[in-house]
Amino acid sequence: MPLVRIDLPEFIDANAARRIGDSINKAMMETINVPAGDKFQVIGRHSPEGRNLTSEYLGIRYSDGLILIQITLNEGRTAEMKKAFYRRVADELSELGVRRQDVVINLVEVPKENWSFGNGEMQYGAR
Repeated sequence: MPLVRIDLPEFIDANAARRIGDSINKAMMETINVPAGDKFQVIGRHSPEGRNLTSEYLGIRYSDGLILIQITLNEGRTAEMKKAFYRRVADELSELGVRRQDVVINLVEVPKENWSFGNGEMQYGAR
């Protein structure tokens, strides 16, 4: 169960933001084995004052359209799966007009028992 946080500049409208979220979800299903229907996303659009971002890092120059994607998910994906996922997201978002350089992704892996999907229960892991 990934929890996806997508932080966008406010000039990206709500419809485009939803398409970005859908593209990320599609990439997760096709590259890192996220099942269909497992979609939990929080999409935030921020004013320039609400973003304090570098203009360049590791030789990559960013624009005002930089998108930050943070995904908390169960541990266990291989490095190759993660690389394929990063490429797929950059490819998918570039088709929506986002510069590949402006796609920053952070994966936060957690043990399965760190989730509750409701009812105050631990649906995964030891019970």
